[in-house]
Amino acid sequence: MNGHTSIPSRHFQPASLQLNDFKQICSRTVDTSTYPMACAVERNIPIYDLGALDEAMTGATVSQLQDEWHHVLHTGPGVFVLRDMYKPAQYSHVLSASNSAFDRIIARERESNTSQGDHFATSGSNDRIWNSFNKHGAEDPASFVDYYANPWLAAVCTAWLGPGYKVTAQVNAVHPGGAAQEAHRDFHLGFQEADACARFPAPTQLATQFLTLQGAVAHTDMPVESGPTRFLPFSQTYAPGYLAWRRPEFRAYFQENYVALPLTLGDGVFFNPALFHAAGANVMDPNNGGFRRVANLLQVSSPFGKPMETVDSLPLVESTWDLLVQRYQTAGKCIADPDLDPQRSSLEAREIRAFIQAVAEGYPFPTNLDRRPPAPSGMAPESEQDIVLRGLEARWSRKEVVDALEELRRDERA
Repeated sequence: MNGHTSIPSRHFQPASLQLNDFKQICSRTVDTSTYPMACAVERNIPIYDLGALDEAMTGATVSQLQDEWHHVLHTGPGVFVLRDMYKPAQYSHVLSASNSAFDRIIARERESNTSQGDHFATSGSNDRIWNSFNKHGAEDPASFVDYYANPWLAAVCTAWLGPGYKVTAQVNAVHPGGAAQEAHRDFHLGFQEADACARFPAPTQLATQFLTLQGAVAHTDMPVESGPTRFLPFSQTYAPGYLAWRRPEFRAYFQENYVALPLTLGDGVFFNPALFHAAGANVMDPNNGGFRRVANLLQVSSPFGKPMETVDSLPLVESTWDLLVQRYQTAGKCIADPDLDPQRSSLEAREIRAFIQAVAEGYPFPTNLDRRPPAPSGMAPESEQDIVLRGLEARWSRKEVVDALEELRRDERA
């Protein structure tokens, strides 16, 4: 054999990283008619007014929104804003209580002298709560339930990832004078060193963006001066971007062409993890009304991928069970899946479903199939979500649901 082949390399080659190709991709403009449910498109970023859409949250409306959001993330600009995702009229007490819980956690961690590193930014320039999801649930179960029972969160996650997604969250508080991040792509391959990233085949590099949804909820107002996240629309469609973002010429182009929109308390922003982005600098004057910019960063994972953080759902179910049972009673004991049966799905039912989807594991693998064989009527064993739903319907006590989840975990072990 002479060793010659017409088969192309499975890897992206250095010669494929062409700045001119990147510029051409990122110079496109959004056609506003593509997203008729958006209330506006500003600087190539579609904006959706959820406060106006709340009353029309029917199955058909949500499905149309999800189609638009998926298109935005996949082949569109890669980012959209949800105005009033946590609208103040409904969620002001939830956001206030959540912020108080975050402040207490930050104060305790600061007193413990625990070093909190940061992705793509100088360690120590921010207040960062890793795994704010578990810590929030332990610190203030009531606001935690209300926060993650938001049905819009479930709708966004399902639009990109489908069912069985896994929520993780990290709080980031940037003080006046806090520097901007470097432009980057995110998890999975965004957190690999360049040499390690290059070893992954090109199709894998393209597929990784479908395993994660990035998002943030504004826990303060975010004028542009406070440094809301900077985005380069359409950059997620540049195929070798997980190799390109580290190169100085690509970062320079980002710095010259990024866009950033102001956010208000309770707004949400969601984006494809392959979009070139970076948190902005907080240049507000602390002596003239400047304040720290606070966001709850959401990184939601496909059931077919690995999340960035380890979340222990059992103590979250245990601490919130009584509150969840109360909501279940209020909902009239009907929590039909809103995706499968929208006509029977009340607002309360959607909130319960949203919370369970956020907290409990929806994908039953990997597992021990000797101990947990597929159910007689299905192809897979029960998931944590199935057990929580069964416990609500059977009026289990807190101990009973915890015992059932612990039994599942014991049976899952090899």
